[in-house]
Amino acid sequence: MKTILITNDDGIKADGLLRLVREATKFGQVFVVAPDGERSAASHSINLHHPLDVYPYEIGIEGVTAFTCSGTPADCVRLACTTILPHKPDVVLSGINFGYNTATDIQYSATAGAAFEGAFQGCHAVAVSEGRNGHEVTDTYLPEILKEVLESKADKGAIININFPECALKDFKGILRDRTVSESTLFDDEYRVVEKLPNGGVRYMVHGNYHEAAEEGSDLCAVLDGYISIGIVQNHC
Repeated sequence: MKTILITNDDGIKADGLLRLVREATKFGQVFVVAPDGERSAASHSINLHHPLDVYPYEIGIEGVTAFTCSGTPADCVRLACTTILPHKPDVVLSGINFGYNTATDIQYSATAGAAFEGAFQGCHAVAVSEGRNGHEVTDTYLPEILKEVLESKADKGAIININFPECALKDFKGILRDRTVSESTLFDDEYRVVEKLPNGGVRYMVHGNYHEAAEEGSDLCAVLDGYISIGIVQNHC
């Protein structure tokens, strides 16, 4: 039986995490070590100068042992693999993230960052994300996709990156594998002044301008066209 570690960046109470945990229990013994609150866009950052507080957590799913952690998603994986779990997990699953992790957004993604930490620790690592406006396709195809990726392997330092489209099931077109990482993005960001501060300071807030443009064969193109995207993302290790 596989030992499966699950984390996310939306926090341990996130609906996507619970849906992934319930499905993963069909494939092995599941442990959860997840942040105690949202840690989106934390990338692969870890804490080196602050303590990490870990508490047992009653997740309400039979047979699952869970903990909250005050650190980043990568901290959760690092601590779980080296200290919390009785032995290193076979698989690290990160997600299901609320929002796509495709294209250039992958470099900021703490969902991907946690999966990359899993790969760095020598585990088979998978990041799972979905669109923000519906998860009908996710809930229908998650069992099939999980079975497929848990039986596959990625090269050392690489993760399997899965994105489910937010379209209705009637508009779903299929599964596309071997998707490349798009060089585009769903949002062109700019920083806007929201307040002038004392002593010449300025407070800025990021604002994303939405647009849809992606290369054929890419992860972003797949989800925008109503497909599940599966691809390999390589990290340096």
